[in-house]
Amino acid sequence: MPDEVPTSRVTRGTKLGKAAATQAVRTAGAKMSMVGRSPESKARISEKAALQAADQLVIVLGSMKGAAMKLGQMLSVVDLQLVPESHREDFQRKLAVLCDQAPKVSFDVMRRQIEEDLGGPVATLFADFDDQPMAAASIGQVYRARLHDGRDVAVKVQYPGIDIAIRADMKNLTAFLRFWSSALPTVSAPGLAAEITRNMESELDYEREARTQHSLAMLFTDHPFIAIPDSIAARSGRKVVVTELFDGEPFDAICGLQQADRDRVGEIIYRFYVGSLFLHNEFCGDPHPGNILLGRDGKIGFIDFGLYNQMDPIHVDFERQCVRAAMENRCQDLFDMMVERGVINADAGVAPRECLEYVYAAAGWHLTDEVITVTPAMASDSMLGATDPRMTEFSGMRHQNLPPEHIFSRRADFLTFGVLGQLRATNNWHRIAREWICGDEPATAIGVADAAWRDSRRGDTGRITETVCS
Repeated sequence: MPDEVPTSRVTRGTKLGKAAATQAVRTAGAKMSMVGRSPESKARISEKAALQAADQLVIVLGSMKGAAMKLGQMLSVVDLQLVPESHREDFQRKLAVLCDQAPKVSFDVMRRQIEEDLGGPVATLFADFDDQPMAAASIGQVYRARLHDGRDVAVKVQYPGIDIAIRADMKNLTAFLRFWSSALPTVSAPGLAAEITRNMESELDYEREARTQHSLAMLFTDHPFIAIPDSIAARSGRKVVVTELFDGEPFDAICGLQQADRDRVGEIIYRFYVGSLFLHNEFCGDPHPGNILLGRDGKIGFIDFGLYNQMDPIHVDFERQCVRAAMENRCQDLFDMMVERGVINADAGVAPRECLEYVYAAAGWHLTDEVITVTPAMASDSMLGATDPRMTEFSGMRHQNLPPEHIFSRRADFLTFGVLGQLRATNNWHRIAREWICGDEPATAIGVADAAWRDSRRGDTGRITETVCS
């Protein structure tokens, strides 16, 4: 059992470098072996190379933790067609392990981290503490414990040295991904690595996370179907976050429910992860299955708020107006807004109709007024259409510059779509979205319950949108 997280750029870069070098040799060998082969033989060689690269990617990402493993978590949510279709289910299953079963650090090491950060022995700080982790993620492990007042809690502890290791990862990851460009071009897109590194520092700030989670717990107090476990400030520090324990069924169990139950959970997930931007000017940037639990009372528990962002209401309104223009097929208005905001260069040769069609390709699932069952293939096609450098359609749009404040929210949309795809959730997502885009009356029973709760707390969480769509 590993006790140390390698922290130096040299050490961590060596692991990445060996993997990258192996892939470079494998790619060259595959190309050489294709010479003179039939198309069928070339396809088999190419498939074998992709499978070998994907397997090595899983192994390296899982062993590295930090920013590298975060990439693995993201890839486990949306199927980016990295391997042949016949092997995707197995590949996704391997990647999913990275969400909650990362390599573990021994409790002796983690105990020292807890005691140094909280200033006392574990036996004094807690009435009871289970030394077997409930989960191990990209930057820490989570333990079950009990406070002296009887409350059951989850204790999230950073791996010692993970902050240094992540900063080393940030410098190495882009170079590492470049070597996967031939076999796994989507993973190698520079923007993907940049987006990961831009937000990893936020995840390291446990004091900020504890404050965020407390604020959200207060915001969603007594909500009819959303539960946010509160943080315990007196037992949290720079490297340790203690929160009330939400004891619920994991996402795998949710996926095994009947269709109607999965649809209900899917709508709640959609309202929380996507609707929060427009209702509260803030959103969670890390929607993935490991952060979603089903409580015994039917409420959905959301955990882990290390990647939680606030957006200026002006920028939120820009997103709202763009979505509204797309909903109403006002391509010229959408184009003009994007030019004015600096998203599109007026001289780039992008036509207003192409702008609208690109938005529908990426987000048509909640712009189209019909009942839609989200599938993994739909989620991956949406993200690939917007980001994959191999795609020729909408190439003019993909080369435009989305302002930084909007990039993170797009990631949240794509990852939410990926989670709904794993659930195969069905709904008229457009009708739900109109509640926060256009101020429409609630479209579902869940929406009615949510609106009633908001009305009861209007001074704190009243509905923000007042516009009316045509």
